[in-house]
Amino acid sequence: MSQIIGVDLGGTKLHAALFSDRGDVTAERVVFLEERRGYQVSDLLVEVCRSLLEEQQVPHDTEKRIGICVPGIANEKTGSVWAPNIPGWSDFPLKQYVTDAFPDSKTYIASDRVCYILGEQARGVARGMENAIYVSVGTGIGAGIITEGRILNGASGIAGAIGWMALGQPFHEEYSLCGYFETYASGVGMAARARTLSGEPQTFPDTQAVFRAYDLGHPAAITVVDKAIECWGMAAANLISLFNPEIIVWGGGVFGPAVRFLDRIHAQARQWAQPIAIKTCCFQPSALAGRAGLYGAGSLALQSIQIHEKK
Repeated sequence: MSQIIGVDLGGTKLHAALFSDRGDVTAERVVFLEERRGYQVSDLLVEVCRSLLEEQQVPHDTEKRIGICVPGIANEKTGSVWAPNIPGWSDFPLKQYVTDAFPDSKTYIASDRVCYILGEQARGVARGMENAIYVSVGTGIGAGIITEGRILNGASGIAGAIGWMALGQPFHEEYSLCGYFETYASGVGMAARARTLSGEPQTFPDTQAVFRAYDLGHPAAITVVDKAIECWGMAAANLISLFNPEIIVWGGGVFGPAVRFLDRIHAQARQWAQPIAIKTCCFQPSALAGRAGLYGAGSLALQSIQIHEKK
């Protein structure tokens, strides 16, 4: 019998857990990276996993299935990771490193957006669905896409980088860096646009300030939020017309405060989406909050066992 380990690795902290064969968390730990970089981060990951295994008295010769959620691009073919928030993680050989640390293990890695939708499919609002999308709106914007029961990765593991969706004209050079969609509808983009429109940089340090100002009727905040709602709706329409999902799950730090706009986002999407597809797609906020990545990492490893058993 295999021991399932799930690790949600963020830019500032690491959340690791042991799972039962039913996908329930049996033990977990959160530690902060504290400016670690490169191999210091992978060393910490291995150390935390070993500590959990020892605490739960898991025999050393037990086979481990380890799923890891990473904050960037995971190349499924090479096992390498590009994580811009972790210094030294450009083409970092994470899969090989963890497999070497646990010789009796199999390691699986995926980007955070992929793990978010796997987590919702396993334990959240997309449970049991074969066609589902998770749209994560935080510092940036990305989507995890399951179609006909399969995760969409793309040739380089970049499928779902929807921040680069082209939603309007004309083109500006800044869109090359983070995309049109992120410029107008990500957390960083919304705050930056509010500062520019208002000429009051001190008023809008972050997205939370934008939403507070919106509630108070600040003209710049209203313009920014209305534009973001328009972009969220148009992007959702594109996803619905392309992939015909049963559900779009909305999560990330901006949803949050933007959950109250889901009806407006859905109304915007209805104007643009394929009319039959939009009728069969519901919009829901994430049910797992900060645990979607952890459950997704566990699901990565658990699915590998289920696939093996079916063969």
